[in-house]
Amino acid sequence: MDESPTVTVAVPGTDAMHAFGRRLAGLLRAGDLLVLDGALGAGKTTLTQGIGTGLGVQGAIISPTFVIARVHRSLVGGPALVHVDAYRLSGADELDDLDLDADLDESVTVVEWGAGLAEMLSTDRLEIHIARPVGDASAPDDGAEPDDVDEPRTVTIRALGQRWSSTDFDAWSAIE
Repeated sequence: MDESPTVTVAVPGTDAMHAFGRRLAGLLRAGDLLVLDGALGAGKTTLTQGIGTGLGVQGAIISPTFVIARVHRSLVGGPALVHVDAYRLSGADELDDLDLDADLDESVTVVEWGAGLAEMLSTDRLEIHIARPVGDASAPDDGAEPDDVDEPRTVTIRALGQRWSSTDFDAWSAIE
């Protein structure tokens, strides 16, 4: 039986998703891995943008769909943010070729589309699934997420490993 702490959060829109990312960044430290999953346009990049803001990193956080990975250095003496988009990768071998484990200890690593691929990077991780309303025809088919869809989302965070064993996620069940 899986005893990993899980919390589900209702996020009312894009601004709230960004704010949730900023709030989540307050828990993060070098060596943390976040594996993001969700449909096109779910808000993975928006969440990552909030995390980047919260970590105080350099550069605009945009989906690295075509470059696969970007490193955003800290402007405030904290960890860098390694932002990966595994959408175009065909398997775990291609993800391994990126040598993400070389930066893992010094950075916060966020892997969009990472479910089934990025779990090998660390037993200590947050698996984050973002669900959006079904039937949104505005989602593109190129892996990019639309910026103009401002609808409620449901974020489910599953905390795995010793790193997260004492974190109280119950306080996260509501967005203010």
